[in-house]
Amino acid sequence: NRQLLKDSFMVELVEGTRKLRHVFLFTDLLLCAKLKKQIGGKNQQYDCKWYIPLTELTFQGPEEMEPLTIPQVPDEELDAIKVKISHLRSEIQREKRANKGSKVIDRLRKKLSEQESLLLLTSPSMPLRLFNKNGKSYSFLISSDYERSEWREIIREQQQKCVKTPSLTSMELQILTSSCLKLQTVHSIPLSLNKEEDESSGLYGFLNVIVHSASGLKQSLNLYCTLEVDSFGFFLNKAKTRVYRYTTEPKWNEEFEIELEGSQTLRLLCYEKSYNRTKLNKEDADSTDRIIGKGQILLDPQILQGKDWQRTVIPMNGIEVKLSMKFTSREFSLKRMPSEKPMGVFGVKISTVTKRERSKVPYIVRQCLEEIERRGMEEVGIYRVSGVATDIQALKTAFDTNNKDVSVMMSEMDVNAIAGTLKLYFRELPEPLFTDELYPNFAGGITLTDSVAKESCMLNLLLSLPEPNLVTFLFLLDHLKRVAEKESINKMSLHNLATVFGPTLLRPAEKDSKIPSNPTQPISMGDSWSLEVMAQ
Repeated sequence: NRQLLKDSFMVELVEGTRKLRHVFLFTDLLLCAKLKKQIGGKNQQYDCKWYIPLTELTFQGPEEMEPLTIPQVPDEELDAIKVKISHLRSEIQREKRANKGSKVIDRLRKKLSEQESLLLLTSPSMPLRLFNKNGKSYSFLISSDYERSEWREIIREQQQKCVKTPSLTSMELQILTSSCLKLQTVHSIPLSLNKEEDESSGLYGFLNVIVHSASGLKQSLNLYCTLEVDSFGFFLNKAKTRVYRYTTEPKWNEEFEIELEGSQTLRLLCYEKSYNRTKLNKEDADSTDRIIGKGQILLDPQILQGKDWQRTVIPMNGIEVKLSMKFTSREFSLKRMPSEKPMGVFGVKISTVTKRERSKVPYIVRQCLEEIERRGMEEVGIYRVSGVATDIQALKTAFDTNNKDVSVMMSEMDVNAIAGTLKLYFRELPEPLFTDELYPNFAGGITLTDSVAKESCMLNLLLSLPEPNLVTFLFLLDHLKRVAEKESINKMSLHNLATVFGPTLLRPAEKDSKIPSNPTQPISMGDSWSLEVMAQ
């Protein structure tokens, strides 16, 4: 009466290298297998790597446990894989439309599957450690805290029900391992692409989420929430609320703007913040905060297509979290709107602002960078983590009305809101900092293969920018270099910063962006956008 409860592809860390595994949780044991290479027409087969009876399994390591060293793959490499995946998807779609023979498509699918496996192998970096009471330990890497806690919960729950079973003979183990083929529920690598290459699966654009409040807590706790969305089949943490101190009814009312790349699901995790440094959580030495609840909702294009905010509640074991969401598809989020207010700074030409201020670099840019240099250089995810939208709006109004107290306001605000205000300023310029006129040349220059030609082309283009644009860009670049020098603390490499600032500084104004004439199909153009955004 042994039954399969859960299975999935996972990355196991074996002596410092990442290995792709298929993990099966049965009612009495956890089995880690690897798919054997197929040789000439034979059916797929699994090879058992190890198994642990649930009665012998624990998440608690020995006291003097070595911390894990996780080999990190640079983001540049991960993005290069995503670019290849986007290219291959577009090619498969083109071949399908052209009704080409299945051989061509099969070859492309095989390439696609190789790139997907590579992405699955290299992305995750959150440890899940398992120990056998006989002293052996095993480590998996997972990309989302949500999934990690799902595995822990289902194992713990089952451990309370199961009885000690005799260990398997090698014959029984072989029979069990070969039965995995029939039993498996996850057949292919968990990328959305395997559901027939339909590019329109998922949303591309910006999702604004307001995390309002939580209710139903039995005791007062220090609480915060994080939001995860999927892109390329993986869930990543995209935003985090502030900690609401000691209450049963936290009211965060914080708004975040999350970029979606083919996303289908929004997940919410609620944590209790632990201020006790000594009580390090043995399960994963990185985090002492406890997950109180978690829940998810599907991002339904039909419901989110409207322009209005949608209110929703996520129930999780007794707690309810209230949210509002609003989605802007990528075509509509590309519009740069000139300002209505001639005297403001947002949405006003940079040359107009610098002339009026008699400065080389707009005051708003100098102020924001100064404040971030003062206290944001070691902030994890600076520029990537969203600031609270209401704070950003307040700063925007203060700069637009030339409020004398703006520096006092800034000193009291969360530094992510200041970073968000700076990004918003560049995003709302009526024309991008790199100008509409030069955008096609920059886009062409970056694709040159000869590195000397590329460098001289890009430098000449840079020097042909109008003076305020050039000086402002160099001022910003100087700052971003200093941010990247602290990458070991703030986790923001030059590449991460380029990902955040590329579209903000380069994306052309509406008349030049490839916006489809019929906005009734706003979602199916994911891949051409992805490629344009990657180039930026």
